[in-house]
This record gives sequence, structure tokens and C-alpha cells, in this order.
Amino acid sequence: METYTDFASVYDTFMDDTPYEEWAEYIDALLKKYTMVQKAEHEDVLAAEQRIVVDLGCGTGTLTELLADAGYDMIGIDNSQEMLNIAFAKREKSGKGILYLLQDMREFELYGAVGAVVSVCDSLNYLLKEEDVYETFRLVNNYLYPGGVFIFDFNTVYKYEMVIGDATIAENREDCSFIWQNYYHPQEEVNEYDLTVFVKMDKPGEDGRSFRRFIETHYQRGYRLKTMRDLVEKAGMHFITAIDADTHGEVREESERIYVIAREHGKGK
Repeated sequence: METYTDFASVYDTFMDDTPYEEWAEYIDALLKKYTMVQKAEHEDVLAAEQRIVVDLGCGTGTLTELLADAGYDMIGIDNSQEMLNIAFAKREKSGKGILYLLQDMREFELYGAVGAVVSVCDSLNYLLKEEDVYETFRLVNNYLYPGGVFIFDFNTVYKYEMVIGDATIAENREDCSFIWQNYYHPQEEVNEYDLTVFVKMDKPGEDGRSFRRFIETHYQRGYRLKTMRDLVEKAGMHFITAIDADTHGEVREESERIYVIAREHGKGK
């Protein structure tokens, strides 16, 4: 799962058309719709815990910052130090009290319960084995406050197989460009994509070149809704609903990305 090393430096540049603001507004609405406020003797303390939201696979912290703007106490978790370094810089500029943790989502640790966990922008697709997804879900359920909500998205098998698999995507900017070559492996339902990135250097190198080239290979596995629902329930959570991430309507066979909303189950018994 070691990815986003050199690519981290240009990640935000190539993701500048991503509708993070729309995502944050929609996630905020889902959190408000599905969060259960529990009654307890020390309600003021518990309410404070419930305001904590974990952004699992936070990357460079763009969505984390937006959810902090919406009033949540944010924790961002990612396993790429390079991506977190950029998130640190954003936090320093904004002055927000976001806690960032360098951790693998399959074995993340928190200091206590949280009100909600969100994981979007394909983060879970980097888990290539169902047992890794299950272990991540089990930890989410473990750290969620009773009745807490888990919202995540995933790219479907349909998207990799029928839309982007075996396609080549290229983009040229003034200071950087990339070539993204996809190779879909149907038996494993895994999409391999090789990124070749050219970044303009402040000064030409010793060889006279003005651009630095680097290559990264990423792997993402497509999942089916039934598989994700089974893993959610196996991990102990209650499956609430699934939503087509593009239309915000019902999930279809042609859905490319799906939101799942689940709830912690068992601690309140």
C-alpha cells in the first residue's frame, strides 16, 4: 500500500477539478441525517466525543479542512508521509486544530471513541484483499461511539472493467504533466495504473533537463455492493443504505462509485 510518494507533490494540482466542496456539503448532510445523539449521565463530555470525525485516508487534507470548516473536530489518518506533509502545511495556514496521524488504515489506533468516520475518494479501493477491508471495518466499529456513523465510498468493478480499465489518460499543464496508463486484471478485479509524471524544475539539472520525471505504480481493487455490505455486517456494524455517488440516487448496475452509510452496533447493549 505504499503509494503517493513523489506523486504527492503534484496531487493537488491534478485534482484541482475535484468537487471537494460539494463532497463536504453532502457528507455534512449525511452526518447530520444519520448521527444518533445518545443520552448519558455525562452528556456534555459524550457530546464532545461525538463531534469528533475521522477522515480515514485523508491524503493532503483538503476534505479534512472543509469538514473542519463545517464545525467538526477532525482527525486525519493516512499512510503517506508525503501527503500528510502537505496537509500539515494547509493546517499551518488555516490555523485549524486538526490532528493528523501517520497510520495504516488496516491497523489504525485512536485515543478514544469518535462520533463518525468517513473515507472517500477511493481510499478503500487500495485494499486489495477482503480480509484487509474487514479488518479496517472492524477497527472502525471498535472506535465508533455507540450509534456512531461510518460513511465511505468505493469504486465498483463496473467502473474499472467498463470505464477506465485499459485506458490511457494524459494531461498537460504549464508546470507539470502526466500519463496515466490503466491495465485491468479481470480475474483479480484489480486495476493497475502506471503514472509517469513530469514536473518542471526551478533550475535545470546537471544534465540540462528542465523537467524531472518520476514513475509510480498504483493498484486498486473494484468491489461489489454485496461484498461491501457483507463485510460491514461481518465487522459488527449495521448497514443503513447505499447511494450512487454521482447521482445521489439509487444504486444501479452501472454505478461507478457508491456511498455506503453504516452504523456502529453492539456497544449500547
